[in-house]
Amino acid sequence: MHIHILGICGTFMGGIAAIARAAGHRVTGSDQNVYPPMSTQLAALGIDIVQGFDAAQLDPVPDMVVVGNVMSRGKPVVEALLDRGIPYASGPEWLSREVLRGRWVLAVAGTHGKTTTASMLAHVLQHAGLEPGFLIGGVPGNFDVSARLGNAPFFVIEADEYDTAFFDKRAKFVHYQPRTLILNNLEFDHADIYPDLESIQRQFSHLLRIVPGSGLVVHNAADANLDNVIARGCWTPREGFGGTSAAARWSARLTGEDHRRFEVLLDGASQGVVEWSMLGAHNVDNALAAVAAARHAGVPVASAIEALGSFRGVKRRMELAGTAAGISVYDDFAHHPTAIATTIDGLRRRIGRSRLVAVLEARSNTMRMGVHRQTLAPSLRGADAVYLYAPADLGWDATAVARELGPMAAAEPTLDALLQRLGAELRAGDHVLVMSNGGFGGLHGRLLSALKGRPGIDQA
Repeated sequence: MHIHILGICGTFMGGIAAIARAAGHRVTGSDQNVYPPMSTQLAALGIDIVQGFDAAQLDPVPDMVVVGNVMSRGKPVVEALLDRGIPYASGPEWLSREVLRGRWVLAVAGTHGKTTTASMLAHVLQHAGLEPGFLIGGVPGNFDVSARLGNAPFFVIEADEYDTAFFDKRAKFVHYQPRTLILNNLEFDHADIYPDLESIQRQFSHLLRIVPGSGLVVHNAADANLDNVIARGCWTPREGFGGTSAAARWSARLTGEDHRRFEVLLDGASQGVVEWSMLGAHNVDNALAAVAAARHAGVPVASAIEALGSFRGVKRRMELAGTAAGISVYDDFAHHPTAIATTIDGLRRRIGRSRLVAVLEARSNTMRMGVHRQTLAPSLRGADAVYLYAPADLGWDATAVARELGPMAAAEPTLDALLQRLGAELRAGDHVLVMSNGGFGGLHGRLLSALKGRPGIDQA
């Protein structure tokens, strides 16, 4: 079957492409604003990509068109698709019908940590010899691909609450019918889709309604917004993690300041010690959730703990992009004030008193709408210096955030100006945390190239 995917270079749709190819289908697609790692991943799979959304890409006519949620009415390819009566489905609908039916789905939902937790869970299942399928909104270091078909029955999926398609405004995760569900946390996000927190909680309540009674809900016991959702109705056994609540069956006892060594506790009893390279208290909670979910799938806790020791993280999640002139440059996906603050805290615990420089592109739809404008400056205060990218079309005044932070912060209107300023003001020993949920105009590579040849201690 020939499957053509509209919006193929998003992490989710790119994962659909990889799975469809593995299932034996001929896969093509189209998109715009293409950048790694998805573009390189699709190229490695031999999938042809058309730039743009013109109608000509539907000739010859594919057997099925899978429509990404970036598509909207008015685009030539969408109008041609509807006019010509070509069969189509959303990505979640196609995945549910063609891949997930009959499988044990382990879904990871929440505002933060979905990608990392889903990657941990897939790795734990793999370590146990279960060969799971997965579809994750990033590229796990232990697999180097964001999706694979895997062997039945287990399939791990990052369960996003964003809407499904222009013709299906339900949250994507209601299509997945999980047996094991992780609820990491819940905050207001996706302001372009949801008007308030209550509307997001309603979607999470819909998700809880489809988890079977023989399943398991693993939830953050310290999150009041999740408590609100669960109180609306939950017909599935639950296990809490994190925090100090009595509902937290799973907790951790830290044995290191930077969270790289901690003891896993179940009902207060030690299950073993995790020693790994990950940073931050948030990743300890992610680990507890992954251990609990894997246990539900039959993986012994000791095996899960052992697997976490070899977890390699996720590309673009505190990933060291390179070092030049004694300056380390990290790439991170953080784009919400809570994630920004926890990411900075995690790096701070590793580097100690070394200078931490935060560079932020407010790129997500919610960020660009200025929804988190009031909490952005506080989230950045853990850094020693802050540089904000403030393009003319941002929609709000990023220089005001810089003024709130005082002399430690600056805002630049162009990437060239930002790059020039960084090149002039960075010094050997700095750790530069570059945060964006997009390509950031290749800033990481451009910065490293500019730094090369400067006095300092270069490292590979």
